[in-house]
Amino acid sequence: MSTDNSLPLTIGLTGGIGSGKSNVSQFFAELGVPVIDTDQLSRELVKPGSPLLSEISKYFGNEILLPSGNLDRNSLRKKIFANPDKKQWLEQLLHPKIKELLLTQLTNYKNAYVVIVVPLLLESTNYNFINRVLVVDCSEELQLKRTAIRDQSKVAEIKKIINSQMPRTQRLSLADDIIVNQGSLNSLREKVLELHEKYQQLND
Repeated sequence: MSTDNSLPLTIGLTGGIGSGKSNVSQFFAELGVPVIDTDQLSRELVKPGSPLLSEISKYFGNEILLPSGNLDRNSLRKKIFANPDKKQWLEQLLHPKIKELLLTQLTNYKNAYVVIVVPLLLESTNYNFINRVLVVDCSEELQLKRTAIRDQSKVAEIKKIINSQMPRTQRLSLADDIIVNQGSLNSLREKVLELHEKYQQLND
């Protein structure tokens, strides 16, 4: 846990695929909390013409590029989930750059706290400046159902992704705070509001 007083209280939001991280981050944003999504930072880093996209295409081949020149994220995802070494190579390339961007942005905020969405937060050592880990959790059955609807993916493919991520029990054991997302959106919004009040008090 970080003790860097130059940064605002920093909450790392994570969870397995289909757990509901996007809804939780949206509710925090609606409360006026700054939310930084590392997936969005990653997209910015691999824009057409960027040095990182050039490195990635050299390593994986041009088949991971769309005709527009943009990164074909679905194609890349399939390649890295099928090969742990390639996944590790990509993470070692991207995570330090994402960290640089994050720290630059964090120094600009004077809010009580900031939420950073990091899907692989607990699998990485690059986010040691984060103060608290918030895990969004739900059953594997719900993960499968939500992801199949959202991504139009096959259940077998989703199961491979779930199995490649940190086990649910381990993720929960490393959490400072947990939101169980098994119910309605209204119920989820209420849980976010409770944590919002808690985080504001922590920073007093």
